[in-house]
Amino acid sequence: MINVMTDVRVLIIADDPLARAGLGALLKNQPGCEVVAQIAADSDFANALTVYQPQVILWDLGWDSSTALDRLVDLRESLPPVIVLLRDETVASEAWTAGARGLLRRDASADMLLAAMETVTRGLVTLDPTMALTVMPIRDRTLTQPVDELTPREREVLQLMAEGLPNKIIAQRLSISEHTVKFHINAILSKLGAQSRTDAVVRATRSGLLLL
Repeated sequence: MINVMTDVRVLIIADDPLARAGLGALLKNQPGCEVVAQIAADSDFANALTVYQPQVILWDLGWDSSTALDRLVDLRESLPPVIVLLRDETVASEAWTAGARGLLRRDASADMLLAAMETVTRGLVTLDPTMALTVMPIRDRTLTQPVDELTPREREVLQLMAEGLPNKIIAQRLSISEHTVKFHINAILSKLGAQSRTDAVVRATRSGLLLL
């Protein structure tokens, strides 16, 4: 497995005990990721933050997300970066407004979760491509300048970037070196006028370059 971060302390929140256990099992043996606790959404958050001192919260909103979103709004100022897991994009805008720094689907892979946690701990945001169009203002959904055409290989790299995969995994998937992956990513950022991987994915989603 890939060490994409250094011992990030993660608190898992979910009302469904099976969801909590599933996420805990998925991340348990991932290097660089320490699951410090698994709690329900109606737990004593102040006590949990004091006792476990998480750096990231991974919050599965479940199938009925309204109560969890209200709780997130109430607590947003006191929480570390929150990544929410959603069943689909229907409540993505509400979760974004509530203060989430990451929006992923409930079936996100361990690699995607790890990449997202690394991103939010750096002060950035991470969005599932299918949710990017929902949370971005309408005025920002079209690029203000033409996008230089991406090569077939750059499109393949872009698609894997959108899945939240780190460079080493992308290299393995495409049977190329990590150096070549970095070269393609730099070219993608330049052509899209993007400042980061997340920005590139959002811009590519708006322009219809990604296969969602």
